[in-house]
Amino acid sequence: MTADSGTHTGRGDARPPVSPRTPELVLCAVDEPLATAWTAAVGKLAGRVRVHRGSVLDVVAQAVVSPANSYGWMRGGIDAVYARAFPDVEQSVRSAVLAFHGGELPIGEAVIVPTGEPEPAWLISAPTMREPGELLPADTVHPYLAARAVFLQWRDGQLDHGPVREHVDTIAMPGLGTGVGGVDPATCARQVAAAWDEVFGNRYPR
Repeated sequence: MTADSGTHTGRGDARPPVSPRTPELVLCAVDEPLATAWTAAVGKLAGRVRVHRGSVLDVVAQAVVSPANSYGWMRGGIDAVYARAFPDVEQSVRSAVLAFHGGELPIGEAVIVPTGEPEPAWLISAPTMREPGELLPADTVHPYLAARAVFLQWRDGQLDHGPVREHVDTIAMPGLGTGVGGVDPATCARQVAAAWDEVFGNRYPR
């Protein structure tokens, strides 16, 4: 079971609101700099957004976010944690990337695949880097693009048995690019907040 990203939303195909709600977004951090950055960002956001200090896998959520690479390899950082927790998920991601994107998932797109577990049942793979282990430049916008892809996946994505938004209420998100990618936590937090505001800020009741 996979879903295409639903992130092809240029100015020419803007969609009307399809739900009166947003997902609950849980921003996770195991280290203090990212937790502090998330907390500062949450203070400026409307909607169901909160910070969890601890592992993303400790959150009760229907979906977790994988800040992967474009090829779906899950060998380092939080992706390696996911691969250990969900033994078949790496192959599921790579199969979805091949089926929907010809083997390379562009930054700014996302796929959603089952984890094989009751909870979280889904993993949303949204790459922050093209190649595994890539160090991102200081002026990168990849956390913004990845977060936007996640939120559009929730809003517009389809599973075999219905819209993503009908099966995912809570999304647990780790830092995007803040590990191997070297993105400053404050930069990541600002970009995730900007993506949230863009996708949900003007479309949904607060």
